[in-house]
Amino acid sequence: MRVLSVAKPFRLFSRWVTGSSSANSESVESGVMYDRTLLWLAIGLAIVGFVMVTSASMPVAQRYTDDPFYFAKRDAIYIGLALVCSFVTLRIPLEKWQRYSWMFLLAIIVMLSVVLVVGSSVNGASRWISLGPVNIQPAEFSKLALFVYLASYLVRKIDEVRNNFWGFLKPLGVMFMLALLLLAQPDLGTVVVLFVTTLGVLFLAGAKLWQFLALIGVGVSAVALLIIAEPYRMRRITSFWDPWADPFGAGYQLTQSLMAFGRGELWGQGLGNSVQKLEYLPEAHTDFIFAIIGEELGYIGVVLVLLMVFFVAFRAMLIGRRALEAGQRFAGFLACEIGLWFSFQTLVNVGAAAGILPTKGLTLPLISYGGSSLLIMSTALVLLLRIDYETRLANSQAHVRGSR
Repeated sequence: MRVLSVAKPFRLFSRWVTGSSSANSESVESGVMYDRTLLWLAIGLAIVGFVMVTSASMPVAQRYTDDPFYFAKRDAIYIGLALVCSFVTLRIPLEKWQRYSWMFLLAIIVMLSVVLVVGSSVNGASRWISLGPVNIQPAEFSKLALFVYLASYLVRKIDEVRNNFWGFLKPLGVMFMLALLLLAQPDLGTVVVLFVTTLGVLFLAGAKLWQFLALIGVGVSAVALLIIAEPYRMRRITSFWDPWADPFGAGYQLTQSLMAFGRGELWGQGLGNSVQKLEYLPEAHTDFIFAIIGEELGYIGVVLVLLMVFFVAFRAMLIGRRALEAGQRFAGFLACEIGLWFSFQTLVNVGAAAGILPTKGLTLPLISYGGSSLLIMSTALVLLLRIDYETRLANSQAHVRGSR
């Protein structure tokens, strides 16, 4: 009886996703119809994020708003909105995402254009659209929009991508159009995420190797030119090479981040006991929150967080493989894109905080403070749950037909 009582909420969740109590739904409820491991990992990362945002943001919130929990309250509101969006996303069949992918992409292109005209400027970058107390960052939504469209394109043009160079270049042309709008903000970090994830999924789709080598060469050259063209980007590169050469200038943020990791040692200084968050480390609750995790929770905390992120990305790729094996190409490609996106963005954020990569303004998924990032990342992970559910449902139905 106890086992049944524990399993019942999960069965109700599975039934709620389908929106019906049909015979097919009833026939598969004896098994688990979604990835519970992925769900608990996502919830765990969100909880870690809320706790660390609260801890890291208290000094700066106290200074600017006289309310030490200002950012914590806003983060709680964003988590609530993310839950609402997640429940809505769970009810949307993948077929609708595929059918209206071009409309989603078009809407994001309009938003990226609007932000250049009426966007709010922060630190010299116009990336936010203010809607009262809420700021929307279209660049975050552009990631999911492009990946949904790309998955839809691969379903329709998979043979062309594999056998025709023009078919390989078409999705890159769409990405290039988004890149131009993003670079006008400017936002090179998002462009790099779009480029790497697009290349990754095209490789998984079976495009020819020489096309990748040529495109990677072009991409690296383009990024190098973009870095050279902007003095602030050059300063980031030089400070990344040797931050201690100018510890109070271009290398200040990275040196403070490295100090945070150094103070953390094995077990950390304890939750709330960070010194670097006392306005020594800029953006401690956003781009450099991983350094605060290292200082307060130590090496053990860093490893646990990275393991959680790794397993989320691993489950995403596993869900994608199962969907492709079941013949659900749109679901499979989209799941793989989400896994690549999640893991690469984490790599860039962690690498920047640890001095392994140049500093880029990319959030740590589900952990860093930022409403748009939290909303879009939670939506992407819920899409994975929907993909997994539909794949398991299709396999179950195929098994039932085969047994007859």
